[in-house]
Amino acid sequence: MTRGARALVVCPDIRSQRSAHDPEARLEEARGLALAIGLVVAESYIVPVRERRPGTLFGDGQVERIRTDCELHQADLVIVDGALSPIQQRNLEEKFKRKVIDRTGLILEIFGERAQTAEGRLQVELAHLDYQQSRLVRSWTHLERQRGGFGFLGGPGETQIEADRRLIRGRMAKLRRELEQVRKTRELHRKRRGRAPWPVIALVGYTNAGKSTLFNRITGADVMAEDLLFATLDPTMRAISLPGVEKAILSDTVGFISDLPTQLVAAFRATLEEVTAADIILHIRDIANPDSAIQKAEVLSILADLGVIPEKGGESAIPIIEVWNKWDLLDDERRAELRPLADADPDIVAISAVTGEGMDALLGRLGEILTKGARLHNLDIPASDGARIAWLYAHGDIVEDRDIGEGATGPMRHIAVRLSEKDFGRFAAMES
Repeated sequence: MTRGARALVVCPDIRSQRSAHDPEARLEEARGLALAIGLVVAESYIVPVRERRPGTLFGDGQVERIRTDCELHQADLVIVDGALSPIQQRNLEEKFKRKVIDRTGLILEIFGERAQTAEGRLQVELAHLDYQQSRLVRSWTHLERQRGGFGFLGGPGETQIEADRRLIRGRMAKLRRELEQVRKTRELHRKRRGRAPWPVIALVGYTNAGKSTLFNRITGADVMAEDLLFATLDPTMRAISLPGVEKAILSDTVGFISDLPTQLVAAFRATLEEVTAADIILHIRDIANPDSAIQKAEVLSILADLGVIPEKGGESAIPIIEVWNKWDLLDDERRAELRPLADADPDIVAISAVTGEGMDALLGRLGEILTKGARLHNLDIPASDGARIAWLYAHGDIVEDRDIGEGATGPMRHIAVRLSEKDFGRFAAMES
């Protein structure tokens, strides 16, 4: 797909499959997906579909209208914001005389362009092959190879399409083995971080909710943060300090989206597993988006699929703070309407990652959660054990520190320190 190519974006509004998303909002999101990969949207509109046509999805008159608009607007390709079967895609390409791509294919194209790490590229290739193998429509059986066997008993040889499918299956098997190794490596890294004294905070949210902008605001990093869908694909981690917590790890993740291709849900399992190992989840919402409530439901649905929250509601095993981002884009009336709701719930924080409004409240809330349940521990430690004493100063609230004379191993110090249960477990696991 060439950057700068002109695209005609059509959003089928199928009566029998009406979703909670407003058709206009869905069309705007489809335009955003096209722009995210550098396409020029020549024209876009909603096409009401009374009943899906198995061959083309659209009715004959609608197909003719789209074909005419392609000519009128000199479109190089047609983007259908919905799922097309391989037959439908092939038939539409024949009628339009142009490349046709559906929502899944478009998202895969974006992921393929944005993935930077070796793991990300592996995941994208696996997802793309999984999608592509179903697109090998039997339209080129003339490439059937020579008959196999001998004499009249030999059957037809392997067709090109069968050979391609075999090659794709072999490549997918190899990618799955490599990704499984990546998953094991990630698991080892997580266990190592688990032994380390640093809590992990994961940012999740609908794509373009402002996760990377918030990440940059907190960490001072320079992660790609643009007004584009899927600006971030590969997980990024940085160390930060919080009130009462000298060091924590902040993790930015891939944005969620409605109708995320099933191939990508499976392929990005290793990346999304970072969320399941977090100590706190920050759910970033674009509170200025008219579809914000629907986007929230999409994110919670994926978190439920990952096992982070119960399938049928209930409390998450991992604390979740809902961050109402883009507060600066709301008018005064909407702010006045939402402010009491945010103030009434300690797990909702209204912010603007662009202006910095509400950031102190957010960081303070993170510090509260991470230091919650801290108990006073009275510890007698050898004065020579500087590493563990420094660790206590870095991760606890020191109430008292005094020399108590000689012990079996030399001079001793008595330290009274407040530690969370998790931090005390980490301290106890350290070698003396």
